[in-house]
Amino acid sequence: MAVEAFAYLAQFYRNQRLLMEAPPPLAHREPPDLAGARALVSRALAAGRTVLGATESKDFLAAFRIPVARSFDAPTEEQAVRAADECGYPVVLKIRSPDITHKSDVGGVRLGIPDAPGVRRAFAEMIAAAARARPEARIEGVSVERMVSSAHGRELMAGITTDEVFGPAITFGAGGIAVEVLRDRAVALPPLNARLADSMIAGTRVGLMLGAFRHLPAVDRAALDEVLLRVSEIACEIPEVAELDVNPLIADEHGVLALDARVALRACRPGMRRHAHLAIQPYPSELEAAETLADGSVLQVRPIRPEDSQLEEAFVSGLSQESRRLRFQSALRHLSPAMLARFTQIDYDREMALVAIEGAPGAEREVAVCRYVSLPDARSCEFAIVVADPWQRRGLGRRLMLRLIAIARDRGLVRMEGWVLAGNAPMLRMCAELGFTDHAVPGDPATRRVSLDF
Repeated sequence: MAVEAFAYLAQFYRNQRLLMEAPPPLAHREPPDLAGARALVSRALAAGRTVLGATESKDFLAAFRIPVARSFDAPTEEQAVRAADECGYPVVLKIRSPDITHKSDVGGVRLGIPDAPGVRRAFAEMIAAAARARPEARIEGVSVERMVSSAHGRELMAGITTDEVFGPAITFGAGGIAVEVLRDRAVALPPLNARLADSMIAGTRVGLMLGAFRHLPAVDRAALDEVLLRVSEIACEIPEVAELDVNPLIADEHGVLALDARVALRACRPGMRRHAHLAIQPYPSELEAAETLADGSVLQVRPIRPEDSQLEEAFVSGLSQESRRLRFQSALRHLSPAMLARFTQIDYDREMALVAIEGAPGAEREVAVCRYVSLPDARSCEFAIVVADPWQRRGLGRRLMLRLIAIARDRGLVRMEGWVLAGNAPMLRMCAELGFTDHAVPGDPATRRVSLDF
């Protein structure tokens, strides 16, 4: 019982550490070709198709910088031969059909074809075999690609599945034709970062085979992590992807290569807010911006992050007694660990906190914070703002409030309100300039309620 109790404590600690992770939807590396990927999806949906073709699926992965084995569509036998000549022998032929998910189940995969006569023979045999096994399926020919072999490769799979409650989820595990039998799979909600990707890999049995053992060198873990991060980007940025199955994904000491992929699509409602399909809202990096004040001071304004707890603690501790009284309506001097977690680990979907930062990375200081929290009606929100004493009366508070109001309006809120001490004349004056209405609070003459309808 003691060991079991300790295991619960350890798991709780790991989960709390994972809660600190709030990755952005797109990492800071080579950006994907979002326009190209969205164009592929739009063309398919406009044509009434809900599954991308084999070549389209690989083009889609390539748009997100996932290494793929180049593939050619060949509706006819002659086109298959020409494609094989261009690829270089030996080649692989795979049946093309939007109605067949597992090609090998219908004899729809031929490996290591050495020459043109072999391509002709395999093409005819595959078409006939698929027609016998699935007479109702639409056969669109074959796809042709160069045979890829890796002496040290491990067959993996990565993809996206959609849950009715939680939305898109990232999957990873053992790949190949025995994926359903092995059932070695880890699932995580996007967005991912390197830490979360490593945690996914460690949660599978095949993860134990990725290091060096016997005669096999370790796979390129950085390249494998990169694929999972790219799959996370797909889940975040292309809500039309209902399912993604990259299998097999070959990983060895030289990197990773996607040999096959299936992308299933769904139509999304028009005007859907970005990332509304995700259960966990990613860090909204698109809201980061520089702010130049009237006196020439330049500050970095961005949403607060979970790792900002030390900045937040130092900021509150550095406030004057009067500033703390006006913000917290108490003599609070230090934030408790629970308050720090509440202020920095926010749900970006229901609330927002913008911090103004001065100084270079490694020497940053928080000088102001402005936040709102959605109220239970999901149409209004409550705001709060505090500016460090040396930065007051410089226009910073007004600029932060304008940004916060714009964010609340864009997210569908229609009303913002707050409670201000009656003696806080500068705050009441700023609210009036921004269009807030000042209301008396019945039974509490020391407090005013201000509200703004968008």
